[in-house]
Amino acid sequence: MNARTAPESSDLAAGFAAHVAGWAARRNAPAEAIAVLRQAAWRVSFAAGRGNVCLPLAELIEEFPEKSMAELRDALLSSRMVGAPDSQEALPLVLDPANRLYLRRYFDYETRFAASLACRAVSVKQEPMQLSLDDQPDSQGAAVDSAMRCRLSIISGGPGAGKTTIVARLLARILEENPATRIALAAPTGKAAARLLDTLRERAAQLPQKVRARLPNEAHTIHRLLGVTGAEGRFRHHAANPLALDALIVDEASMLDLSLAVHLAEAVPEGARLVLLGDKDQLAAVEVGSVFAEFAAREGSRLAHCVVWLTGSYRFPAGSGIGRLAADINAGEPDRALEWIAPGAAESVRWIDDPGADPGAAALDCIFGGYAPYLEKVRAYRDDTAEVFRALDGFRVLCAVRESARGVRALNALLSRRVRAALDHPLDPGPRSQWYPGRPVMILRNDPVLRVFNGDTGVCLPGADGSLAVWFADRDGAFRAIAPARLPEHEDAWAITVHKAQGSEFETLLFVLPAKESPVMVRELLYTAVTRARTHVTLAGSAEAFRAACLRRTERHTGLLEKINEAAAAQGAGVLRRAT
Repeated sequence: MNARTAPESSDLAAGFAAHVAGWAARRNAPAEAIAVLRQAAWRVSFAAGRGNVCLPLAELIEEFPEKSMAELRDALLSSRMVGAPDSQEALPLVLDPANRLYLRRYFDYETRFAASLACRAVSVKQEPMQLSLDDQPDSQGAAVDSAMRCRLSIISGGPGAGKTTIVARLLARILEENPATRIALAAPTGKAAARLLDTLRERAAQLPQKVRARLPNEAHTIHRLLGVTGAEGRFRHHAANPLALDALIVDEASMLDLSLAVHLAEAVPEGARLVLLGDKDQLAAVEVGSVFAEFAAREGSRLAHCVVWLTGSYRFPAGSGIGRLAADINAGEPDRALEWIAPGAAESVRWIDDPGADPGAAALDCIFGGYAPYLEKVRAYRDDTAEVFRALDGFRVLCAVRESARGVRALNALLSRRVRAALDHPLDPGPRSQWYPGRPVMILRNDPVLRVFNGDTGVCLPGADGSLAVWFADRDGAFRAIAPARLPEHEDAWAITVHKAQGSEFETLLFVLPAKESPVMVRELLYTAVTRARTHVTLAGSAEAFRAACLRRTERHTGLLEKINEAAAAQGAGVLRRAT
């Protein structure tokens, strides 16, 4: 589901449809074509608001059952607002030969991204290899060998599958070949970037000192790496002003939407390596597209020789509760999962039967018990900021939705009142202020000047003089304070959505399922929520809601895979012609 709510998406779609229909009328398009155009424009705009890159024309034929597919195509193309892919006129909509209707911007993004990937996927060495790691004696070494063959490497695996270990070994190989290689690390969120850097340092501990010394000492958010400008969707670095690097490692690539992905790919110099790490089973991006799942596809992709699929987990062995639950969710086996989680067959997984409209007493007890160690750290706080942050990451409440009594807004309001009262901190200024010691907040809007970005989490703590400030972790392990009044848009972070939790890990967590079946409750969201926990996860909800989520998969309409294959075929033909 896109960040926009359905009513907002519907209003935007209606406005867009009216605009293009009026434009078509002014260009003297036939009335019958305008009628088809209006409905098509509404449907494709609304589809984009729900994360789809395009609209299959088959979905539009429901509105015009008297028309054949060929007649719908003819009507749209005669509306003077819809162009073919090779049209020289920049019309607002594009209809491709596979009967996919696009907003022009997303057609251009998809075409450019496919071309960039295909160009980079050409093998550096011959004999490109499709690699699956199920039966390799040295799977990580085989993965590194595969990654060395191309300037594009895609490594997909669940939490603890060994992705960062492979990257450490890959970087060691690259630096051994060329010690002057310029390497950068990035991720969609600040939390994920910091975790990538920390994990890479741990995995690199066994590497030679001369290699460790040349590894990056900083990780960036993708927006910060590209250089945010005042213009929406524009960055300082792009194809004409590429990044000054020879290799870029991007973690949590499953969070990339189509727009950010194409801007990133085009900003990486043509001769540089691009390594994308992600989990194809996780949630797709909040915005338009599901690019990682597309280019990490196991079948039908001409990028297969660039992809490594990791199975298993060092963090969650097959017999562990979290690993077992994640596997059952991915397999679409809710009843099998409920058979063992409901009776409490695994210590690392707990099920709370909580079908009510509001969270029940057992779920609330779990929440307050989970946050108790954090509150103790806040009460005892002097200047041990790192300990407070570690305690906060020890437990978190995740929700599937923002609204309703089981959503982020209501739970944050409830928890803020109760926790604040329980803390009763002597430096709490009282009800006249929303700020109090221990209040965790999440940033909702980028502020490059303050160096805080969407998804960053801060904690309100007293300074030496007793005044309150909001502290954020810097990428060098230090902490810096910002006056509360200076913060950009933010909200309480006692409870956060699963989308906002992507790129983060918590020692333990409680996932509050919605009271009713919800379209946002899909298998990928359930899997992502469960795998945010390191050691223990509790689920609170109804069996019906769990079952429905486990059986529903995310489906987004896109033509990226086909465009990748077309671009790769053209690229291969060009290489062959140059060779002969």
